[in-house]
Amino acid sequence: MVKNKNDNKQVATIRYSIAGKQYQCALEDGWLYSANEKIVAIVAPEYPEKAKAYCFWGYWLNWREFIASIAIGVLLFQVAVSITNNPTPEALIEQLSYKEEKKTKYDF
Repeated sequence: MVKNKNDNKQVATIRYSIAGKQYQCALEDGWLYSANEKIVAIVAPEYPEKAKAYCFWGYWLNWREFIASIAIGVLLFQVAVSITNNPTPEALIEQLSYKEEKKTKYDF
């Protein structure tokens, strides 16, 4: 944890070295980690100043993706409900004129 320069709040950071050069990167979801906790970081060789902590929340799934997937699910559910609640006139006539066929107990 390092103090932020702007507002003096504690910010979770990753400190690492590549080829003898020291780097420090702030974590987006710092609330997941405790002070001095050792974590696995993933670093792209092209951008050594940008690192991510390797954990499910934050690396595989983040807030934007989570909220977007919930919103898409709700939207698709609403589309399905609106389609099934408003049948076309032809489908409504077909449903009203349906008569169940008489079947034997064991229909082979």
